[in-house]
Amino acid sequence: MTDSLEVRGSDLRYLLTAYLFDHGPSTIAELIDALTYHGFHTAGGTSKAVSDALRWEIGRGRVLRLRRGRYCPASMPRATEHRIHLRVLALHDQVAEISRRAGQPGEPAA
Repeated sequence: MTDSLEVRGSDLRYLLTAYLFDHGPSTIAELIDALTYHGFHTAGGTSKAVSDALRWEIGRGRVLRLRRGRYCPASMPRATEHRIHLRVLALHDQVAEISRRAGQPGEPAA
């Protein structure tokens, strides 16, 4: 059993965008490492899922592509930033709960 949470769609986009706004320009590999470190994973091809999610964010003007495989934050309205921040916090809470349950003896992991 794994103690990580699979993310896709808006959850993945929000995690990546929030990371870029918090940490600045990053490569796809750095973003994947950050997802893994924080207890998240994607289904299938991780680098493809990340680049697809970032392409969507580029279309919304929240992320800029610096060059192949390297992205940076652009601009975001405060209300959108707040919504993304709340969702990212909720996702981190879900990972913490999964990890907590996985660490308890006699209880099946999620």
